[in-house]
Amino acid sequence: MKTIILFGLVLGALSAADKVYITDVGGKVTLQCGVSSFKHMVEWNRDDTRIIRVQRNGLSSKGETPFKDRTKSLKDTDIEISKIQESDSGKFTCVADGSRNEHLLIVVSVSVVPSGTLKVGADATLECKTNPGVSGQHKPNVKWQKPDGSVETKPKVELKHVASSDKGTWTCLVSHQGETFNKSVTINVEEHVETTTPPTIVENSKSSNLGNGENSTGGVRGFGHPIMLLGLVWWIWVAIGAGGLVVIILIIVIIVVHKRNRRKKKKFLRMKKAQLSQKPKKYCQCVRQTAAAKPRQGRRREKPSALPLQPLLQK
Repeated sequence: MKTIILFGLVLGALSAADKVYITDVGGKVTLQCGVSSFKHMVEWNRDDTRIIRVQRNGLSSKGETPFKDRTKSLKDTDIEISKIQESDSGKFTCVADGSRNEHLLIVVSVSVVPSGTLKVGADATLECKTNPGVSGQHKPNVKWQKPDGSVETKPKVELKHVASSDKGTWTCLVSHQGETFNKSVTINVEEHVETTTPPTIVENSKSSNLGNGENSTGGVRGFGHPIMLLGLVWWIWVAIGAGGLVVIILIIVIIVVHKRNRRKKKKFLRMKKAQLSQKPKKYCQCVRQTAAAKPRQGRRREKPSALPLQPLLQK
């Protein structure tokens, strides 16, 4: 009987063993309850504060936690927390129909000070913070892997007098109870650039070959050393300036011609309108049909025709 009781206690302890989740600031994590389904209700808590409660009928309610607006339920029993912050770390408990499972969330924060490109000889600090959020909890194992593959067995690395060999990818390695996590940062190191002295242009005050055109009197530079301006020979700048001037002139000409054409067009339209207003207006003369003769009404008496004139009797 005692053996059976001990065996049950061991099984209960194994079922309630912590599962570790490791993530970085700004990421998201999915916490699995440990059971795939439930009959009545599943509830998530952190440090005895309710996060969310989901009932079998689908109704859910959230508690007053700092990350309640960033938490959502997944697959009935799992939850997802997004936009992780350092304060989100801690111990989470899932209770489903009386079955209790505890989990540990560790939040990792990686920083490099100063940020940006480092200069050779400067100082820098790399730090990999791990916050388990539980007092008395064993701290996670943190290491730094250098760009050359060697390892620094501490969460904080101080670089004194940064060298070119420090340039590259540094990886923070975190492990706790069998779970591992890594976060990489890239360090850029700006090396000193040695500037070379440009060749000096010699001015000849006297010339032994006045007739060959190579050198002339004082103040004239030799053809073997052309004048440089901002890394280009002087005649290249002259060509660029001449090209720019031609482009500006073309733009001005196009604008002037365009305005001139618009004025001519407006003038032509005004003249055409004036000519149309001076022409006499033509009206439409409609040809009407003559009215038909009215029919005679009733019977009219005809006038007797006049008697023919009789010739006068002559005596």
